[in-house]
Amino acid sequence: MNLEERIKASESRIFKAVFPNTTNHYDTLFGGTAMHLMDEVAFITSTRFSRQRMVTVSSDRIDFTKPIPAGTIVELIGTVIHVGNTSLKVRVDVFIEEMYSEHREKAITGVFTFVAIDEHKHPVSVRREM
Repeated sequence: MNLEERIKASESRIFKAVFPNTTNHYDTLFGGTAMHLMDEVAFITSTRFSRQRMVTVSSDRIDFTKPIPAGTIVELIGTVIHVGNTSLKVRVDVFIEEMYSEHREKAITGVFTFVAIDEHKHPVSVRREM
């Protein structure tokens, strides 16, 4: 597979229902819970791309543009947006879907950086076999 094909094949999607146990006193999704889910999707995406051990080294920016209310469904989409030598960047977009209508909108976008490591936790190339 070439780079473009690997990026497309590694795109990851997860759906979650927003239940009251994940919300704050405003009945919206906790920011920390959203970040946890985003890091998980970014990790899955980076691992599917590289098929190596990956670790998060930073979250470059997370923009919370819409509150996510209880009783909605969220879709998290992870996409590789940059491939370096030992690292890669994954953008995660979070969309709100109302359960009982077709309404859908983007609520959060974030970028996470991952590094590939070997069994001794030393950085290794993410570009092997490309």
